[in-house]
Amino acid sequence: MATLKVGAAYPDPPFNGMPDDGGLDIDLMTAIAAKLDMRVEFVAYDGADFNGIFDALNDGRFGCVAAGTTVTPEREKKAAFAPPYLISGQALAVNTRRHPNVHSVDDLEGLTIGVQQGNTSLPVAQQLVADGRAAEVRVYDYGSIRAALDDLRTGGCDAFMKLGPVLTELVKPVTDVEVVQRGITTENIAVAVRPGDQELLARITVAQAELEEDGMLQRIRRKWLGNPYTDQASGLL
Repeated sequence: MATLKVGAAYPDPPFNGMPDDGGLDIDLMTAIAAKLDMRVEFVAYDGADFNGIFDALNDGRFGCVAAGTTVTPEREKKAAFAPPYLISGQALAVNTRRHPNVHSVDDLEGLTIGVQQGNTSLPVAQQLVADGRAAEVRVYDYGSIRAALDDLRTGGCDAFMKLGPVLTELVKPVTDVEVVQRGITTENIAVAVRPGDQELLARITVAQAELEEDGMLQRIRRKWLGNPYTDQASGLL
């Protein structure tokens, strides 16, 4: 039996927790591999820039990427994407004790926004600074999310932006830090393969559609997000 190697980024709950913690992407790709009559193996990506995961994909470290991955024009130059299995968006978290008056991106004047290198939150935050709606962006290595959240708690940065479902999970154990805004953007989340691997892309697309049709994908979304629907861009989770 062939093995489907899947590139994953940890920790990125609820998509990928730590390797033994499961996640939406873990369940999705396990189900897709079963449809393809393949074993599944998750390969951890540990680069400082999330976008490097596509270089690793093209270097053959894995056959596809499932890491809560947003489809962007830049990424489509390095990968081919299946139809989205989720539509989500960026969210904003702050220390509500230190910044009780920050409720959205409209309240960030003079403040520093933290983001991870390579995340789709980076250009959103940079545009806020360019528009004079925030003071600066602090960029953390992709693997430094825990340090970023500690800075958010202690004052090293004033706000942090990341995909809504992930940020919601990550801040749960952090004292005084809460998600104050969701649905800042609308983003398609999809599985990626190498551009030339059209056969694998077609097989994943068909398997995913079958999982959607038989209700399995709705059950997976409900399990990890509390909502079975594909479009969760409003962030009402």
